[in-house]
Amino acid sequence: MKKVVVEKKILERNDKAADKIRDIFKEKGIFSLNFMSSPGAGKTTVVEKIIKYLSGKYRISFIDGDLDTERDAQRIKNLGIDVVQINTSGACHLDADMVSKALKKISLKCDLLIVENVGNLVCPATFDVGCDKNVVILSTPEGDDKVKKYPVMFNVADCILINKIDLVEFLDFDLNKVLKEIKDVNPKARVIEISAKQGDGIDEFVDWIENGIKRVV
Repeated sequence: MKKVVVEKKILERNDKAADKIRDIFKEKGIFSLNFMSSPGAGKTTVVEKIIKYLSGKYRISFIDGDLDTERDAQRIKNLGIDVVQINTSGACHLDADMVSKALKKISLKCDLLIVENVGNLVCPATFDVGCDKNVVILSTPEGDDKVKKYPVMFNVADCILINKIDLVEFLDFDLNKVLKEIKDVNPKARVIEISAKQGDGIDEFVDWIENGIKRVV
């Protein structure tokens, strides 16, 4: 019982911090995305792709969450984007307080702010980080059983990207099963099949992002 009470207090405190972040984004006209997935699903590659599509039209800032190293952050920094790295030192997710501190170190003179969460299909879904939309990436090599095994993650998603779709014919991955289970868990989520490496489906995802930016800016 004590454990439940403590967890409730932690989440309530986090939600209040997330609401303050939302107020900042709203005041400054920033559209924000929280990217979540398993390690290796392709978050950073997807982010690289959309930055290459959008950086000429919109100002973009990026916050990267990882247990250690700045490898992913450096990849985005190489594209000329303002980047802040959050190293969680073992924590399996970002929380609103971490993001709030990062906002003090990054340019908020942007139209789009991207948060790349720690690679994990469990904890990041529980902690609101104040972003407008949650983007969840499921890659085909992970297998077709993840939606029902990790329903909370897919339930909080506004957009679900099925990545590495170009490999599906070589894998034991039942796409129809995955699409059906997504519909069962979260019928409102936008589902887009992509290959970040090949560029398939990126146009559709970029259009979805642009519509979000235009509603906010």
